[in-house]
Amino acid sequence: MQLFYISDLTGDTCQLSEEESWHCVKALRLKQGDPIQLTDGKGNFYQGRLIEIHPKGSVVKLLTSTQMPHIHSWRLHIAIAPTKNIERFEWFLEKATEIGIDEITPLICEHSERNTLKISRLEKVLVSAMKQSLKTWLPILNEPQNFKHFVSQEFKGQKFIAWCEAGIESELQKVYQQGSEVLILIGPEGDFSLLEVDLAKKAGFGPVSLGFSRFRTETAGIVACHTIDLLNKMK
Repeated sequence: MQLFYISDLTGDTCQLSEEESWHCVKALRLKQGDPIQLTDGKGNFYQGRLIEIHPKGSVVKLLTSTQMPHIHSWRLHIAIAPTKNIERFEWFLEKATEIGIDEITPLICEHSERNTLKISRLEKVLVSAMKQSLKTWLPILNEPQNFKHFVSQEFKGQKFIAWCEAGIESELQKVYQQGSEVLILIGPEGDFSLLEVDLAKKAGFGPVSLGFSRFRTETAGIVACHTIDLLNKMK
């Protein structure tokens, strides 16, 4: 099945974006009258039929609409320092979406190697990964936030900071409570500063280890994401 994305939907017809239309017409060579499946990234799954074909704006007649349940009952939010090489950060976004993540916040830290991002470009990575993995829920991608400001905000679930100096007794899989909403902080290549760790602890974040290996930032994000997903599937 090929899934298409439509962001704004009103009525029983919709027009695909130029990017989606090009893929529909040029790559897949769909024709007028062919069936098509769409999602709005908000859990809605649509069955439709192509009624107009154009590489810059094909039109779809919507036939059925189904509200799909969320992919899981828990909620995972990862705040992670963007990598200097943007392709590595995009890789994290892609794989985390495929595994199952709800919210991502780029985190600007003392040792950060990148402080600016093109959010519109990164959102396209999320949309592509959502469609590829046949999901109907698009992760929330927030604007980059300063570490000190971010950790001072209220969060009702479990809160962890993945820190290289955390001991083996504090491994994520040992301290995470299955089914809980969780926020995990992932630092830059140079790790969090001691001041940031102290600020996080005072804000209620528990230091955790992701294992014996020292991971790159994007790998640490994926390990954290997969760990939470796996633990909850073991319930």
